[in-house]
Amino acid sequence: MVTEQARETTHFGEREVALEDKQGLVNAVFHGVADRYDLMNDLMSGGVHRLWKDAMVARLAPPRVGKAPYRVLDMAGGTGDVAERIVNASVGHAEVVVGDINTDMLRVGAERARCWRFPGQVSFVEANAEELPFPDASFDAYTIAFGIRNVPRIDKALAEAHRVLRRGGRFLCLEFSHVDLPGLDGVYRAFSDRVIPPMGRVVTGDAQPYQYLVESIRKFPTPAAFSGMIAAAGFKRVTHTAYSGNIAALHAAWKL
Repeated sequence: MVTEQARETTHFGEREVALEDKQGLVNAVFHGVADRYDLMNDLMSGGVHRLWKDAMVARLAPPRVGKAPYRVLDMAGGTGDVAERIVNASVGHAEVVVGDINTDMLRVGAERARCWRFPGQVSFVEANAEELPFPDASFDAYTIAFGIRNVPRIDKALAEAHRVLRRGGRFLCLEFSHVDLPGLDGVYRAFSDRVIPPMGRVVTGDAQPYQYLVESIRKFPTPAAFSGMIAAAGFKRVTHTAYSGNIAALHAAWKL
């Protein structure tokens, strides 16, 4: 007998797959590219992803002083580039837990963190965004950059983000969006289809992960629709800010 859950499906790029299979497929993608993940981000975006992440951390504005450390959960942040920005912006006051379901991404981040200015202010934890291994109300902020579209059940991840935040906590999600500038949209689509997968093959030895990347971006909800999902999870004052012709968008909200 086929259960109702077994019939539930989702997308993996352009493919329709069983919901319970998506996480394993996503994990395989990132196991294969972990060591060159940040290099590919630089090549694909011309380094602009760094500016977007800087803007997210500037919006977070982690405090530099306080009676207790400012605790941040950076989900899907395996290589640690966002966590390092947060710790540096707080001059070591923030404590960042980097959560990621992929052990290879965490390995890369932990190795790099040894050379940070404040290496003692970060920890790396294997964690599923849909079932976080943290108590209620244990973080002052939750950040996630270019990771939430890879989660099979986005609504569950948003509910978990709300659960682990303290009252007054900040939610910030940086994600690829839908280009809306005439002219740029065609150029961006052609670049995505014709350049990114072959570039991935040259740099990492495999084009398939970057074909998935392109397809997953197109399947992700529009900023307005995703903002509605954030609000449905219980967050308040939900906003989004478009970057670079809406190639990416920063979604911000509060737990009040």
